[in-house]
Amino acid sequence: MASLRALRAVDPAPVPPFISSSSRSSSLHLHSLAFHRTKWKASQGLCRLGKICSSSQPYQPQEEQQQQQQQPEGDADSSSETAPKLAILMEVEGVVADTHRFGHRHSFNVAFQRLGLDCANWSEPVYADLLRQAGGSEERMLSLFFDRIGWPLALPTDQKGAFIQNLLREKQAALQDRVNAGNLSLRPGVESFVDEVLDAGVPLVILVAYNKSGENVARSLIQKLGSERAKRISFVGQKEVEESAYGQVVLGAGSSMGLDEELAAEAAKAVAAEKQRMAEEVASLLKLSVEVDTSFSKNAHKAIALLRAGAEVAGIAVQHCILLAGGDTGVQAAHRIRMPCVAVRSSLTARAEFPAAMAVLEGFGAGSLTLQRLRRLCSAT
Repeated sequence: MASLRALRAVDPAPVPPFISSSSRSSSLHLHSLAFHRTKWKASQGLCRLGKICSSSQPYQPQEEQQQQQQQPEGDADSSSETAPKLAILMEVEGVVADTHRFGHRHSFNVAFQRLGLDCANWSEPVYADLLRQAGGSEERMLSLFFDRIGWPLALPTDQKGAFIQNLLREKQAALQDRVNAGNLSLRPGVESFVDEVLDAGVPLVILVAYNKSGENVARSLIQKLGSERAKRISFVGQKEVEESAYGQVVLGAGSSMGLDEELAAEAAKAVAAEKQRMAEEVASLLKLSVEVDTSFSKNAHKAIALLRAGAEVAGIAVQHCILLAGGDTGVQAAHRIRMPCVAVRSSLTARAEFPAAMAVLEGFGAGSLTLQRLRRLCSAT
């Protein structure tokens, strides 16, 4: 009978009704003991595998793993595993260089001189006022200015557009000459910040497309960082934007390349829907903020495509990239796609407010913009 009870304690089959109540009780008791022994052995096996570890008998590999996680942030191996993935996107205008104060305004004055327009000479207050009224459009700035002081007497009315385009070409050439001559410097602290980011292994992407300086000027300006730094930096120009996954759809680049008619129609619908969505967003945005660049509605799709292309080049999700923006167009574009953004003030935006940015800083260096501070800002949001 004892051997029969032992077998039934191991076998989970129900106890037959011909066994007495006392025998049934003993059988169930042995069954319970066997179950708890099996459960304890399973837990002990898991403990050996590092799945369960009591405080009295810690499993060594897990203890070593905890010690590695408690290593100081200065250890490269530990920080690379524990630090969240991050990428930095930088605009050129107002961030890498104070292009408005030392580039654009000066180049406009040179263009005026080259074309014999002695009556035109923009001081910093005049330039800032025109830029604000024109919403950042250089064509509009020139139109407003000459409407105020008078157009050249020998200029036919129907030639005003050609006159402005000629002025803009001269201005752009003067800006390129200024950069080539080394008369447009990087902002103080930019080199140190770039070194800090690159040494930490954080992807750094400089956005050179769709800026007022032009892509060639922006790339020439970046060369001031030195060839060694430039090799480790990614650049996103118009070509990279158009070749990006987002640019292929939103900007229409390549929508007819190898696609059949059905796919092309679907792509066109997606483009139309995206444009409509952005138009509604921009319309609501303009009602909320009087500081918004009035050209944002025109350039919104390009600005957003540029940021998404930058994230794609960096290989980091949009929400884990940080944009360093020099103007409100970039700030608002980042806000629309939920990309964290820090506005960097320049001479032109010294008094500007950027409510959509997670922080507004005055420049680079200790007490202002550093990689460590960016990490803290991200962890706080």
